[in-house]
Amino acid sequence: MTVLLPGATLGVMGGGQLGRMFVHAAQAMGYFTAVLDPDASSPAGLVSHHHVQADYLDEIALATLCGHSDAITTEFENVPAAALAQLAQHRFVAPGPAAVAIAQDRAQEKAHFTRCGVPCAPNASITTEAELDAVPDALLPGILKTARLGYDGKGQVRVKTRAELRAAWDGLKRAPCVLEKMLPLAFECSVVVARGADGSMVNLPVQRNLHRDGILAVTEVFEGNVAPAQAQQAIAATRAIAEGLGYVGVLCVEFFGLADGSLVVNEMAPRPHNSGHWSLDGSDVSQFELQVRTLAGLPLVQPRQHSASFMLNLLGDLWFTRGATETAPNWAAVLALPGAHLHLYGKTSARPGRKMGHLTVTGASVEAARATASQAAALLGLPAF
Repeated sequence: MTVLLPGATLGVMGGGQLGRMFVHAAQAMGYFTAVLDPDASSPAGLVSHHHVQADYLDEIALATLCGHSDAITTEFENVPAAALAQLAQHRFVAPGPAAVAIAQDRAQEKAHFTRCGVPCAPNASITTEAELDAVPDALLPGILKTARLGYDGKGQVRVKTRAELRAAWDGLKRAPCVLEKMLPLAFECSVVVARGADGSMVNLPVQRNLHRDGILAVTEVFEGNVAPAQAQQAIAATRAIAEGLGYVGVLCVEFFGLADGSLVVNEMAPRPHNSGHWSLDGSDVSQFELQVRTLAGLPLVQPRQHSASFMLNLLGDLWFTRGATETAPNWAAVLALPGAHLHLYGKTSARPGRKMGHLTVTGASVEAARATASQAAALLGLPAF
């Protein structure tokens, strides 16, 4: 690929908060930006040099984005792979459409993990009545997940019996699904890697995650947050998954740490990830700068974490803690805390479950950062962690 120096224009499919933070990173490095998103008030579109407001499969819009851009990335995995394939005929696209297509289908994703020698939870694909009937008893209790378009706990149903499994599949309109055996979890973690077109690869440290109702709530990043052997295993597995895809771009892989000390892969996201947001404040290179570097063909340098970091996800529920009227949290009190870094995504209205922003807390020690993050959570009305 051709190296694109500052002054070039980098395009992004999708105008959400991940696109917004990519745009900010690109602009800080001297690039122009272009966003394709159907929403006139999309967070990334509002801050980009160009906003192409159209559907992701609109051929004229895709041609317009190509006309603006020297290279193009994506900010979420459900951008139609067909649109990326069309763009790739004219511009360098990273991640490539083939890798995104695999990430869009849980069955293909798990097959890829297996090819890479990375263990998954026991599972079975369900696309027909016969496959439903053939599910082994050993997979129950389990979690039935739609093969496509599921995220943040959506399209997932916990099932204990065959009757519940059948009812859940019916409830999901008999869409193609994957049933995963429920395992005794000790913790969850993730790894963000960046891989260049030349095959070079760097990674952020292992991120320990806490989810509530299927949505990431807290990420903790510091040395020793995960046992060293498991951390090394997670990093090696993530690198193998990226290598196996011939991946170019930023990739996040999520893992389950089990009670017996083993590690299994959960899923991957072909983009920056919520659990990597701490890197904006706790690392000398953020996941979004890495996304810029991989897209522009710039050298990749190993990020260095300089502060213990805690990230709190800020959902729209926080705007309704004092009643039915939307009211902003007390940001002044939160920002009075040392090491508190507020990132709001520019969304025009809040609603329960909507990702409105995040708060990173950094500190000179793990104890100091944790204490401040706990204070921030209490001020915001978030549960203790």
